[in-house]
Amino acid sequence: MTDTPSLSEGYEISTDPARVDAERVHHWLSTDAYWALGRPREKQDRAIEGSLNFGVYETVSGEQVAYARVITDRATFGWLCDVYVDPSVRGKGIGSALVGAVRDELRGYGVRRVLLATHDAHGVYARHGFAALERPEHWMALVFGP
Repeated sequence: MTDTPSLSEGYEISTDPARVDAERVHHWLSTDAYWALGRPREKQDRAIEGSLNFGVYETVSGEQVAYARVITDRATFGWLCDVYVDPSVRGKGIGSALVGAVRDELRGYGVRRVLLATHDAHGVYARHGFAALERPEHWMALVFGP
């Protein structure tokens, strides 16, 4: 694992759920994230309410520029999901700093295992210690629909 990358000057990370711009997060995910296209706002709001949320914000304007959430018991397990960086700030290391902050926060709780699923960002996560499952045949999923 690498050290947590520093966030570009002018940005800050917060886990304060009151700072999450739920409307913006819903727009990002429901219109531009392959895993959440068409997700209803009410469902997204419930997901935010039931999760540990991470936001990246411009320090001057307070505008949210990135988001991630973790479903966790804050003791043994976490599921990292809905990681999204606004296209206007991609390439500044914001996503990598965000994933590093999530990893460090969960490590602080003593969580043993954090899972995620990705189609196209394996390299970002690998830099933070994520690896393919050693025994995927031990894992199962219950899927209720699309």
